Amino acid sequence: MLKKYENKCNLSGEIIKEVRENKGLSKSEVCRRLQFYAVQLDSQQLYRIETNKMVLKDFELIALCQVLDIDANSLKELLIKN
Repeated sequence: MLKKYENKCNLSGEIIKEVRENKGLSKSEVCRRLQFYAVQLDSQQLYRIETNKMVLKDFELIALCQVLDIDANSLKELLIKN
């Protein structure tokens, strides 16, 4: 395992947090909006995703991109930069 990724359950959590905060959305609001995509996360789980302590499933990532209006290709580019 690359040293950069040790002890991380996902790579996009920090980006998700930054985008969420830049849009002025609370964790609770994001979780509420995720329900429209049939994704059930609570604020604590979202916190754990944002701090790379919880595995982010692919369908959750897709829904988060929809809720936060993130283009998947842009997310990929941000992940490569970091």
